[in-house]
Order: sequence, then structure tokens, then C-alpha cells
Amino acid sequence: MADILAEPNMLFFGSRLKRLAERFQSGAARVLVELDIPIQLAHLPLVYALAQRGMTVGQLAEAIGSTQPGVTRSIGQLLEQGLVASSPGEDRRERHLELTPAGTAVISAAKTKLWPRVLAAMEELRAPLSPAFETDLALLEAGLARDPLDSRILRDRSSQLHLIDYRDDHAADFRAINVEWIEAMFTLEPRDREVLDSPRERIIDCGGAILLAEHASLGVIGTGALQRSRDGVFELTKMAVRGTARGLKAGELLVRGLIDRAAAMGAREVFLLSNRACAAAVHLYKKAGFVHDAGIMREHGAEYARCDVAMRYRIVDEGKA
Repeated sequence: MADILAEPNMLFFGSRLKRLAERFQSGAARVLVELDIPIQLAHLPLVYALAQRGMTVGQLAEAIGSTQPGVTRSIGQLLEQGLVASSPGEDRRERHLELTPAGTAVISAAKTKLWPRVLAAMEELRAPLSPAFETDLALLEAGLARDPLDSRILRDRSSQLHLIDYRDDHAADFRAINVEWIEAMFTLEPRDREVLDSPRERIIDCGGAILLAEHASLGVIGTGALQRSRDGVFELTKMAVRGTARGLKAGELLVRGLIDRAAAMGAREVFLLSNRACAAAVHLYKKAGFVHDAGIMREHGAEYARCDVAMRYRIVDEGKA
């Protein structure tokens, strides 16, 4: 069975790192028991930091990159174990923390019995890795410290998108983006190949149009086309967005842009063929004003084996409404 967390494009990267950390920690925790070192693994960084010098809770939290509430809970447990002692600090609101003799003995045992084994094991694991691995990890941590993941995810990126007209040098993007989604869910059909192999001849030279969604930093991320069916009627086809760029609202931009372009080209209506499995796309079309249409299904549904959805959008001439 495929490893879901190993999906490409770092979609579940945080969960994958968490799983990796749990594997490291569970192995190290078993070693602590085996070596009879009386401390929880999660407390070792705190004890190690206090072995350097006495600190307050706030200073400890900063030293290990954790939260003060979390450090406070851990220090409470270390105080109960007698590994850490607390005394009033210069600021009476803060407590000064330092290791007790028992705490010093624990960190000494860890340095003697545990550290050399950990370093040897890590050298084995690092051997096949890129020399830049630790540098990349530090850059990742710095990037999150500077701009947390939630703010990056929720940032409005729509302003970085715009529509452009197809040029012949876009042929590879047009084909690759469409092949990606079709082969992920269905099978590439002869009509797909005809259009994707010759987009200018099959669409533009026949009176249609192709629009592309271009992102300021990602390049071309989406495609959509209007293929002329007959006078005043166009098929909206070859709508696709790269899997790595989903969530940027490129699909909405393309649909709206294609409807506007169809109106500018004198269209009375636009139809499309899809499949119920493409639920997100069908929802997008409904939101844009397309409606299911049995007549379109009867007339055009057999053109694709995968087609079980047919929709129509009627363009109203505002000057005649």
C-alpha cells in the first residue's frame, strides 16, 4: 500500500516529520531504559541546557525553542524528581533554576553512556544524505520562525495570478497540465490526443481560444479552452490546474475569463462535458452559472467515454435583456 505521508510536493510534510521524530524518540527512550539513565527523553534538552548554566523558565524556553507553559510543566516534573532546584531570582517574579547533584549525575551519565552511541547511530543515518541536509533544515526552521506556516497557507495569493492568451511556446505546458489530471483519474482518449497534440490547429485556427492562468512565481499553472462547436456555441474544454497549484483559485479565474471571452466572441451559449468523479470541478461550474442539461448530454455526451455530466451556460446579451 502507498505511503500516504510520502505524497509528493510536501503536502503532508509536517505529519511526515512528526512520524520521523516519533521514531527517533521512541528508539532513544528505549535506550535510556536499557542504559538505566533515570530521565524522560523529553527532559534531556532542559537538563542539558541547565548543565551549561542556571536559567529562568523564560530563558530555558528560548534556549530550546519551546513555549513557557510547556517548559513550566516539564520543570515541575524535574523538581519532583529532585533533578532541578529552584530559588528566587533577581526579579522576584522569576525563579532561578539549576541542576541538583542528582541532575548533574544524570547528565554526566548521558554524556558518558548515551551521547557516543547516539552520535555513532546518527553518523550511519547521515551517510547517504546530502551534505546540505542540515543547512536546509536550519533554513526551513528560520523560514517558519520568520513567517509561520498558517500565515503562509492563509495568505491571499490570487493577486499573483493573471490570464494570458496561448502562444505556441505554451504547447508543452498545455499538454502536460491536461495529461496530468486526465491520467490521474481516467484514460487519455483519442479526442484528447488530437487537441493536446495540436492545440492551435484544433482550437484556435477553428475559431476558438485558449487561456492560461499564469502565477507570478510558479509560471503557467492552469489551462482552459473554448472550442467552437457551431455559430454562437462553444465548448469549454481542457480545463486543468497543476496538482501543485491547487487552492490558488486558478480554476475560478479561468472559468470566469473563458465565459467573458466567449461573450466577446459573440457566443450565445457555452457547454461542457465532465464526470461526477470531478466533484470539485462540477461544483466550480455550478458556482459560475452552468446548469446540468440533458440536451447537451444527448448531443455531445458520447464524444468522451468518461462523460457522465453535461452542462450549459447561456450568455445573456445585456443590451437586449
